[in-house]
Amino acid sequence: MTRPVDFKRNAAVGLDLGWVNQIKVNRNAADRRTASLTARRKPKKEYQAAWLVKAIRCIDLTTLAGDDTPGRVERLCMKALRPLRTDLVLSLGVEGLTTGAICVYHEMIAPAAKIINGRIPIAAVSTAFPAGLSSMETKVREIELSVAAGATEIDIVITRQHVLTGNWQALYDEMLAYRKACGDVRVKAILATGDLFTLENVAKASWVCMMAGADFIKTSTGKEGVNATIPVALTMVRAIREYHEKTGFKVGFKPAGGISSAKSAIQYLTVMKEELGNEWLEPHLFRIGASSLLTDIERQIEHYVTGGYSAAYRHAQP
Repeated sequence: MTRPVDFKRNAAVGLDLGWVNQIKVNRNAADRRTASLTARRKPKKEYQAAWLVKAIRCIDLTTLAGDDTPGRVERLCMKALRPLRTDLVLSLGVEGLTTGAICVYHEMIAPAAKIINGRIPIAAVSTAFPAGLSSMETKVREIELSVAAGATEIDIVITRQHVLTGNWQALYDEMLAYRKACGDVRVKAILATGDLFTLENVAKASWVCMMAGADFIKTSTGKEGVNATIPVALTMVRAIREYHEKTGFKVGFKPAGGISSAKSAIQYLTVMKEELGNEWLEPHLFRIGASSLLTDIERQIEHYVTGGYSAAYRHAQP
């Protein structure tokens, strides 16, 4: 993942409870803004193809299944390094195209590293993913082991009860410990927004994690009843924008869970562009956590290149 040479990584700035406690979210205004963003006409032809290539560059190609095997992960990695068929790559002129990263469990870091060989980041889910209810010592050690095994990014899960009980100091201390355990490895904080019930909780949790040094804030584990949604994304990216205005640090955003269509990927790209600007359309500040999304994007790009849709089974599955 290439970042601008002058990019300044987010650092812990201290917990400002006065700021956190005054956060309010106008749900009606958020819904109106969401409706205006999603109702826009989808880009067509070469513009759509360009947006979809941008989406590919920002995908964290993911497998987090209980029956994952080294062979499945190796296929995932090969697909991440070559996400489009050669004829489509040549038609679009996008040689060297890869996904933003791959995302796996700790046990699958080693087989992934053999294939990736440093070409794209390897993100490992950690801290008792997805529930996050192991002991703090266990969760911190899990991060340390994944970093030692070769993970170049860590996706942690927060303890949701800290948000639900308003224990912002505990959430801050937890995130700070995770950030320290990651060292130079970038950390994405998964809020599990479907478990937080209100947009106000989402906004406050976003702020506390950023104040504790999170490099990214991420919507979901993909295992909750409700995962990424546009109103939640809007709430989180506005927190990112305000945090940047207040501190000067740029924090990334990762929607994840249930994002499986090219149309939905473009909607999230639109939110980023409209709310944060073009810089946040690059993989050092935006990722989409997905497993099946790439198949639909490849079908849409094939339609642009050839004029016809192919069956999904014709495209290599990660």
